[in-house]
Amino acid sequence: MTQPVPEKAVPNGLPPPPFFLPYPDRPELITENLMKLVELTPDPRHRFLVRTLITHLHQFINETSLTTDEWMTAIQYLTRVGQTCTPLRQETILLSDVLGVSALVDAINNPPISGGTESSVLGPFFTEDAPDVSLGDSIASEGKGEYMYVEGRVLGTDGSPVPDATIETWETDAHGFYDTQYADRGKPDCRGRLRTDKDGRFGYRAVVPVAYPIPGDGPVGDLLLKLGRHNMRPNHLHLMIEAPGYNKLTTALYPEGDDYLSSDAVFGVKKSLVVTLADVHDDAEARKRGFPQGGSFKLLQFDIILVPDDESQLAREQFAKERREKAGIKRDL
Repeated sequence: MTQPVPEKAVPNGLPPPPFFLPYPDRPELITENLMKLVELTPDPRHRFLVRTLITHLHQFINETSLTTDEWMTAIQYLTRVGQTCTPLRQETILLSDVLGVSALVDAINNPPISGGTESSVLGPFFTEDAPDVSLGDSIASEGKGEYMYVEGRVLGTDGSPVPDATIETWETDAHGFYDTQYADRGKPDCRGRLRTDKDGRFGYRAVVPVAYPIPGDGPVGDLLLKLGRHNMRPNHLHLMIEAPGYNKLTTALYPEGDDYLSSDAVFGVKKSLVVTLADVHDDAEARKRGFPQGGSFKLLQFDIILVPDDESQLAREQFAKERREKAGIKRDL
């Protein structure tokens, strides 16, 4: 609904700053004035983030002597990224992914903890509408690809089972597409939500994911071409696991042997997440596990180790402290 236009322009109600700002008639005064204004930010963390962002952004502009045309090109590019987003397509996350920002934020916020399953990037294809599936059921409709069965246990770092943990899982079909990439998407496919049993066990039918290109028909695709980079991701299965008392884990499993494992366009692969798919050539076993056509299938077996919340928080704080000390940053924000 269009908002009514007020009879006159309305300010935000805040007064002028309680200090003098010289006219910014030299480049350095623009930065200095802005830094003074940043100090008005009430929240300490927000103040720290904005101050640091401005420092690096203005430093970049000064170091590169950025031209007006180059800056306008950047603005127009970011505008295109935003305009490309839809309820089912997240081009902004994709941009963050290919620039390594998503992977870097993930790595900093999820430092490796002995015994815990490592995290990986969320990616732009997660949706909130995954259907609930029972243990042993399929997340993929028939004909979506080569049969694969996924099974394992969700455990704590002490080896105890984690019952009733929620597992969200999603993947591509054999054509390298997520369901959201089909114009005629009628319902979710190749994705599902299930819970572990009393022993922490899980199992479900899926299809073997394939390597695929991230969308190349938008501004992120244009950027990769400009940079001379491919837009391929190795085949993988996404997993997001939650359980009370444990740190939420967003990860992915990457079958070995893919040509793009070491040059993933979004930097999501970690060595511990590379898995082996076993070949099961047993028609009776395939039908027992619920595959309608029988025959053979791939078996992915993997135990997921969750880290307790308190242990995860301590690890993050220690990791952040070590990084600050290494970078010579004294402020604990």
